[in-house]
Amino acid sequence: MQPPDWPENPTAGTSADAENDARLLQMSKMEAVGRLAGGVAHDFNNLLTAILGYTNLVLDELGPVHPSRPDVEQIQHAAESAATLTRQLLAFSRRQVLQPEILDLNQVVNSVESLLRRLIGEQIQFVTDLAPALGRINADQGQLEQVLMNLAINARDAMSRGGRLSIATRNVSVTPELATHHRGLLPGDYVLLEVGDTGTGMDSHVVAHLFEPFFTTKKRGQGTGLGLATVYGIIKQSGGYIAVETAVGKGTTFSIYLPPTRLPQPAPPEHRVGPLPDGGSETILLVEDQPEVRAIARTILSRHGYTVLEADGGVSALKLLKVHEAQIDLLLTDVIMPVIGGQELALQVLELRPRVRVLFASGYTDDVLIQQGVLQPGAEWIQKPFTRASLLQKVRAVLDGGREEGVTRGRGVEAGNRL
Repeated sequence: MQPPDWPENPTAGTSADAENDARLLQMSKMEAVGRLAGGVAHDFNNLLTAILGYTNLVLDELGPVHPSRPDVEQIQHAAESAATLTRQLLAFSRRQVLQPEILDLNQVVNSVESLLRRLIGEQIQFVTDLAPALGRINADQGQLEQVLMNLAINARDAMSRGGRLSIATRNVSVTPELATHHRGLLPGDYVLLEVGDTGTGMDSHVVAHLFEPFFTTKKRGQGTGLGLATVYGIIKQSGGYIAVETAVGKGTTFSIYLPPTRLPQPAPPEHRVGPLPDGGSETILLVEDQPEVRAIARTILSRHGYTVLEADGGVSALKLLKVHEAQIDLLLTDVIMPVIGGQELALQVLELRPRVRVLFASGYTDDVLIQQGVLQPGAEWIQKPFTRASLLQKVRAVLDGGREEGVTRGRGVEAGNRL
């Protein structure tokens, strides 16, 4: 949909002017909400990093048969669930760059089921019908979760007196005849996701404008008109197709067709208890402005043999570097910090110590950092909240990568895992 032409006289006072002003105001509000959500998620990730890190340390001290171990494990599970919710906040707060992976759509539905139940409330029955042996898809899980949440919220609002929300999946084949009834849907095999409700339904006028940005049937202040527009954009980005079947008083069903992939699904991560990644004897310059994150990172690294030099920001890190003459092997730095950010700090450190390896840490996602120009593509980084195992593994990988490549990649910032 093309934006309307602006009138030559901005004070003309027409209803179109008022509508445009309202839309611009709403866009500003949504941008502000997105930034707020991203900021909250970033700060929350710092707290979760400390909670998960210290929980790991306590579990080590308790041992496998200690009577308090189940209680601490519940704290760990709760923190991991909070980390999942934080990731969903980050998905909402950004214009997300696709990060596709091989997915089982049934697992995506299951992963957000508890969240959807909380969103729709107890007055609405929630049912799923997930087909076995479902074809795999190549899509971004965070964006598909956002699609499900947006459709669930719309369904909830259409069932103010209660009803039923249903989510179904199955493999389907679109025939040429069926494709003629859906402009843009090509014949072939698809993985189908259906989200249906027993709500008020919609008339033909509403359906005609359903996916237009800012179009809403809700009262002023109760809806932005961006939910379904976002759903449409995500599905189109994912190479899929979305159709709607509805009638006034008979509910609404959204049918989402996603192309299957023949790429093999990667093996699921093993959750068995195993040995931690190796520690080391190298010296690490740890730069982090959040005391709780700096403390847990220092504790983890120190307990696994590393010598850790601490700084609470870029300025103090550079002062420390000038008085510490011994070798420093790795700079582990937060990306977003006051005065001197992580990338600027890395550049200055590399001027002084060209052989230092660089590992960034942040509660934001990599595409946000790259889009905002605070992190170069190809940089090595770890996302908060990190666990003890993930921190040790990443640090070891960066340090070992430096040794394997030798001095040919020890100078300058051209190396991909430097900057």
